[in-house]
Amino acid sequence: MKKILLWGGLAVLLVFLSIGLYRSQQGQVGKGEKAPEFELISFSGETHRLADYHGSVVVLNFWASWCESCKPEAKDLEYAYQYYLNRGDVIFLGVDYVDTEPEALGYLEEFGITFPNGPDLRTEISQAYRVRGVPETFIIDQNGIISHVQIGPYSSFEHIKSTIDPLLD
Repeated sequence: MKKILLWGGLAVLLVFLSIGLYRSQQGQVGKGEKAPEFELISFSGETHRLADYHGSVVVLNFWASWCESCKPEAKDLEYAYQYYLNRGDVIFLGVDYVDTEPEALGYLEEFGITFPNGPDLRTEISQAYRVRGVPETFIIDQNGIISHVQIGPYSSFEHIKSTIDPLLD
C-alpha cells in the first residue's frame, strides 16, 4: 500500500512539473492574442474585471515596489493616465507583482499614482499573462485583443502615448 501511495504521489508531482514546464515554454501572451480575463481587487477594495472594460483600451501594467526599473516609468504612466482620464475610453490598471502591501502602498504614494492598482493575489493574473518579470505592460484594444506588449519600462510619456493613440478614434 505504501508503494502505491508513493508512486501515486510521484505521478502527481510529475504532472505538476510537466504543466509548469509546458507553461514556461509557451512564452508570453503576445500581440494579436485574446487577452486573458482577470479580476483585480484594488488596494481600495474595488473589483476590476477585463470584461467590464469591453469597448475601452486597457493599459495593464505589472510592477513591484522592489523593481528598480519600474520607477522611471511610474510618473509617466500616471501622467498618461491623467492625460486620457477625461476621454473615459482608456483604462489604466496596475498589478502589483509579488510584493507586500505596505511597500506597494508606499510606492504608489511616492510616485503619486492615482489609477487603480491592486495585488496579484496568488499570482493568478501574472500567470495568465505569463509575465516573466516587471515591469511589463499589455495594451488591450476595445475588442479584448492585445495590441502591444512592452517588456521593460516605457522610456517616456510619448512612448506610452504612441502605443495607445493608434487604437483611438
